[in-house]
Formats: sequence, structure tokens, C-alpha cells
Amino acid sequence: MSNFASLKFSLKESSDHIFSKIILIIQKKSESHHKEMVFETPFFISEGDWDYERQRPKNIYCKKYKELNFLLNEIKIEIQKLIQYYTRHHKNFPPKKFSSHIENISKSKIYSYEKESLLYLASNYIEQKKSSIQLSTYRRYIVFIRLLQNFEGHLMKRLTLQDVNAELVKKFQHFGVLEKYTQSTVIRTLHFVKTILNFSERNGYQIPVRNLDIPKITARKRLSILSEQEIVKIKRVKLPQEFENARDWLVISCYTGQRISDFMKFNLDQVLMIDGKACISFIQQKTGKEMLIPLHPIVLKIIKKNGGVFPKPIDVTHYNSFIKNIARAAGINNTINIRKRSGYRSYETITEKWETMSSHIGRRSFASNFYGKIPTPLLMQATGHSSEKMFLHYINPLNHERVLSLGNYFEKIYEERLL
Repeated sequence: MSNFASLKFSLKESSDHIFSKIILIIQKKSESHHKEMVFETPFFISEGDWDYERQRPKNIYCKKYKELNFLLNEIKIEIQKLIQYYTRHHKNFPPKKFSSHIENISKSKIYSYEKESLLYLASNYIEQKKSSIQLSTYRRYIVFIRLLQNFEGHLMKRLTLQDVNAELVKKFQHFGVLEKYTQSTVIRTLHFVKTILNFSERNGYQIPVRNLDIPKITARKRLSILSEQEIVKIKRVKLPQEFENARDWLVISCYTGQRISDFMKFNLDQVLMIDGKACISFIQQKTGKEMLIPLHPIVLKIIKKNGGVFPKPIDVTHYNSFIKNIARAAGINNTINIRKRSGYRSYETITEKWETMSSHIGRRSFASNFYGKIPTPLLMQATGHSSEKMFLHYINPLNHERVLSLGNYFEKIYEERLL
């Protein structure tokens, strides 16, 4: 590539000022001057949707431009390979060859990864695991694949196992900063790459690095939970009749620790008595686990209040809207620092807690409020978590009740020593 100053995409001037054709510009560098070679692609885009600095659509995550960005990345990678080939062999490359290459990539409807490439091995790994992993895990793996595709476009290079080293990790972290990915997304993707290395080694591939040093996630995400005092506020606040069902389900979720896909389906047919204790038996939709948990006295009171049945189910969209209004009416308005999503990125912001309410807050509140009061293995049995590490992700590290409780212990011990 030493004979070339740049390879970039831009827009061709358009007479209608609505859509412009995307062009690829290769600037050849010689001792005396720079020579540009311009190749048209078959793609059009409005100037308002084009990012001149990054040379791609502004929003590469919307359905409209996701495929376009993928194809532009493929063109960059493949054209770069051609440039390197002709440069290495000291040949003048024919413009027709470049044009036909661009045309072939642009028309490609089915794409398969190059054999032995990192993405080829990653897609094989996902395919092998597809039948044994949850849909949410599969989707997360696909996100990692797309992120690596964009990274290849950024590097203009097809990655292989031999490319994976400490220097590549640094480049990927820098890429994550440029693209404004969260630290956790970048590090989880790197751990996925490490998984692919281990998978490849088990399948007979020679791995260039055995101990790839991947940084840990240093900042824990601040979770929004409801303290037990806030739950009491929600139980006592006067509400319009239309919010009663949502309030009941919110309280039930805080005392059962289940996802909305499970608790919103609770019914009396699932309830059974074991040694005089009312329990509920169900299969978790996400994990497929058979669950049997005792019903908290507060949940039993809600059932009794509702004439001996669970509240009427509510769809998730209405439920999320209702519980925000309920929390606001109950005065759950202390400000908290959270990550909020805007478009296809998230950012740090300070907001009132009621605005953060969603269907998962009950599950997090259950885990956080009872942690330290009930043995962790029993709580994990109730939530269905397989490992304590995963369970602890639900614990709010800044639980004020536990901080105050620790302070009370300090004072008690101090007073006892003075006696």
C-alpha cells in the first residue's frame, strides 16, 4: 500500500440534490504528484444521511443502511487486497478489474466468510451452539459478529487467527472509543474472540497466543431498583383504577424475582401447597428451567384482595408505561445516574428514578433487597440463576439500606467497646 495515499468513499455531485451516488476514490501517490482513481458504486444515499468523516451512512444500525454499510466494508477490504496484490507484484492495475470487483460485491446476495478467517470460525462456533443456547445468547453473538465485521471494515483487512494478538486488542479498544461503544460491549466482544480461539484450538487449529490479556470491566453498571420503603410507598399511594392491575403486578414481581415473561402468566393452576406453604410451579420461558418457589405473604395478600386470583395480565408496553406513572405518583423521584439509550448508542445521564422503571426492575429489586438477609443459594434458586457471578450482576452495589445497616453495626460495636 506504500504507493497509495488513501482509499475512501465519498459522494458524487448530484443535480437533483436529493440522492447522490457513492463513489470510491483511490489516491495514488508518486514522487511528483498524486493521481486519483474514481470508481462509481451502484449505491445512492441522501447527503443528509451521509457521514463524510467516517465515509459511510450516519446510522449504520437502522435496517435501511445496515446492509449498505456491510457492502461498503466488503468493497474496502477486497479492493485493498487487490491494491496490495498489484503493488507487491509491481504491476499497473487495470481499472476494469476494480470496477468489475466492485460490481460483483455490490450484487452479492449471499455472503460466506473466507475459510480459516476469524469470522468463519466464529460463525461455525455459533452454528454449533445454536441448538443449545438461548435466543438472547444467540442474538448477543450476532451483535459480536457485526461489531467484528465493522472492525474489519475499519482496518480494511480480513482478520485471521494469526492476527489476534495484544496489538489487535489495543486497536479494537481504540476502535470502540471512536465508535462510542460502551466499555462492556468492547470487552465482551473481546472475550467472545477468546472463546473462538479456544474453540479453534479444540478443533485442531494452531493458536498464535494462548494467554490473550483482555481487560476486565472496571465500572459496574448502576442498577435501578426499588427499596423496600419505596415498594411500601407504591403500595399505599392512591391511584386511578386503571393502574391497579399494574401496581399489583409490580409488587408481585418485587417479591417473586421473575421476568415479565414468567410472572405475567402466573395463575392459580400453578399454585400448590407444600407442608402448608403456598408455592408456585412454572417453567421459566428464557431458561427452560422448572421452577418451584414459595409465595411471599404480600403476594398472597394481593391474590386474596383480587378475589382469590392473580391480577389480569397486561402487555409489556402498557405495563412499562403504567409503572412509570405509578412510581411518579408515589414520589419515587430521587435522581440517579444511569446509562440511557438514544438511537443506536447509550450515554450517561442523570434522571429521576421513576423514569427508569421497566418490567425488569422487580427482578433486580428482589435480588438486591433480599441479598445479605437470605442465603444467596436460596435466592439463586428463586431467581433461577445458575452461577453466583451472574446473580451478583443484579445486586445494586450502592444499596443504601445495606450501607445504613453497616453503619448501625459500626455504632453498636463502638458503643459495646465503651461499656
